[in-house]
Amino acid sequence: MPAMNANAHPAAAPTAEARRLPVHPVAGQAGTSFKHEHLAAILADGKPKGFFEVHAENYMGAGGPPHRALETIRRDNPVSLHGVCMSIGGPQPLEKTHLARFTRLVERYEPALVSEHLAWSTHETTFFNDLLPLPYTEASLTRVCDHIDEVQQAIGRAILLENPSTYVLFPESTMSETDFIRAIARRTGCGLLLDANNVFVSATNHGFSALDYLADFPLARVGEIHLAGHAEQEDDEGELLLIDSHDGPVADAVWKLYEIVIGRCGAVPTLIEWDSNIPEWAALKGEAAAAQAILDRYAGRRSSDESHAA
Repeated sequence: MPAMNANAHPAAAPTAEARRLPVHPVAGQAGTSFKHEHLAAILADGKPKGFFEVHAENYMGAGGPPHRALETIRRDNPVSLHGVCMSIGGPQPLEKTHLARFTRLVERYEPALVSEHLAWSTHETTFFNDLLPLPYTEASLTRVCDHIDEVQQAIGRAILLENPSTYVLFPESTMSETDFIRAIARRTGCGLLLDANNVFVSATNHGFSALDYLADFPLARVGEIHLAGHAEQEDDEGELLLIDSHDGPVADAVWKLYEIVIGRCGAVPTLIEWDSNIPEWAALKGEAAAAQAILDRYAGRRSSDESHAA
C-alpha cells in the first residue's frame, strides 16, 4: 500500500557526489523493496545482484537517516523510484510542489527506473493513503495523458505506468483497461510497469480471465514487472475478495502468471514488493532469487508476437 512521509520540507538539490553516481545496469535482474531495517544485512551480503525500489514519498525531506541509507544503497546498486501519490488519474491538476520534489529526487539519485500508478489519491486538499480507480473513458484518457506528459517533461525522461488492482468497476467506462493502457502508452510514449499480482487480484475480484487480460496487454511496452503477496477476504455477499496487501510471499498462481509473461517478453526487470509484516532480509532475498531463476531461464528471449506491440 502507499507509503507517506509527513516531512514537508523540500528535497535538497543534488550534491556533487550524487551527480557522480555510478551507472548500474538493471536489465534481466530481480530486485526487492528497500527497507531500512534490512540495511545492515544487505551490506553484510556485499554487493548483491539485483536492484532496490523505494517509494518516492518517503524521501522528499531534505536529508537525515532516510537519505543517508538510500545514498549508501545507491552507490553500489541500481535503484528504482516508485511514486505512489502523484495522482496521475485524478480530476484536478498535478500538485506542483509534489512534482518538483519528485523531479529533484530523480535528479539526485538518477534511478534506473521511474514509475507511477494508473490511479488517483487526492481530492482538493485531501490526500488519501490509497490508490483509487478511475473510469476508462475518453475524458479520463485525455486527463491521464496530459498528466503523464507533464511528469515526463518535468523529469526529462519517460516513466513506467503501473496497471492497478481494482475492487469496483465503473458502468460509464467505454473501453477495457488494456485498451485504455495501450492508448496511454501510444499517446505519451511512456513505458508500462506490469504488476502481475494486480492482474490476478483484479481478475479474481471481477471474474475475468487473467490469461485473457495478459493476451491483450501491450507487453512490448513493459519495462518492469512487480510481484507481491495478496490477502484473502470476503465481500458483503460472502464472495472471495482479494486485497493487494504486499504483506506476504508471492502466491503460486501469480508465479505462474509471471513465468508466462517472461516466456512471452523476455527477462524484464522484476521487483518483489513487500511493504508490511516485513520479514527478515533472507526471506525477501529468497523471493527475489526465485524471480531471478525464472529470468535466467528466459535470458535473451524476446517476444515474437507482434500483436502485443503498442
